[in-house]
Amino acid sequence: MSPHRFQSLHQLQLVVWFALLTSVGAMAGAEANDCPEGDAVALEWLDKMSRSLRQISYQGVVTLQRDDDMQVMLITHSVDEGNSFERLTELTGQGAQVERIAHPLKCVHPGDQILRLESLSEADRCGIAEQYRFSVAGDELVAGRNAVRIVIQPRDMYRFGYVMALDEETGLLLKSQTIHHGKRTLETMQFAHVSYSDVIPATGNSRVVHKALHPEPDETVSDTSVARPWSVAWLPHGFAPTDVALGNNGRRTYTDGLAVFSVFLEDISAELVPGEGLVRQGGTMTYTRGRNLAGEPVLVTVIGEVPVNTARMVADSVRWEQ
Repeated sequence: MSPHRFQSLHQLQLVVWFALLTSVGAMAGAEANDCPEGDAVALEWLDKMSRSLRQISYQGVVTLQRDDDMQVMLITHSVDEGNSFERLTELTGQGAQVERIAHPLKCVHPGDQILRLESLSEADRCGIAEQYRFSVAGDELVAGRNAVRIVIQPRDMYRFGYVMALDEETGLLLKSQTIHHGKRTLETMQFAHVSYSDVIPATGNSRVVHKALHPEPDETVSDTSVARPWSVAWLPHGFAPTDVALGNNGRRTYTDGLAVFSVFLEDISAELVPGEGLVRQGGTMTYTRGRNLAGEPVLVTVIGEVPVNTARMVADSVRWEQ
């Protein structure tokens, strides 16, 4: 599916944020004793965070701060007999809504544009610790809840770092900051209020801009998606394709278990002059590049949570398969 299927960048950002809120616990699940240079206590907390998404129902008001822009959302997450229901509703802006329903929690589940794993296979559980260093860095108060602060530092320049605050009682992610090169905060997501309950409020009049159903993800390809096989020849160490990307000729999605990005390839007119463009909203970046692949003009788009140099190197490595 082309990123241009969204009516505006605003709607795309909504889906990206929803993926962050509902699935960031995917990176956990590592056995502390088996992981390289891992802070055992930090990894145990991350494992608790992962379990919280599969066991706990909650509702809360969340803020997302990106530079001078702030969005406020209402998020509902309910777990029932191995399935989850999630709804994210804007309380500012257009009042748009994203829903995800009937999702078997043990499966890999796609969002529509930006995919994020909700669980890692047992063989991959320590892959996260090979790409990031984890440590416990004290505690803080978030949404009136005592929280443990976890610092996550990348081991290379191809991904961002993170600072997370987890509910001491439940392990729920209450706050997350995306950090660029260990210094600049790109965005901050945090709960202003959270309550734990099995009750899901009825859907209001908000407009649903995205609904994801598993195990039949939307594999619709836009009219401009390329018809011939292609691949990405270079990826940062630790990034692997999601199985959702298979069979969709216009999209490839990759994750290291924490960061995620998607690559889209579309045909363009031969009259268009190749160039590049960049739009960054907090930690989410959209990079476009016109390419000429073996005489065929194409547009490569990389959308995700990686630095621009990573996106550029990925876009430059797109090749036709022989």
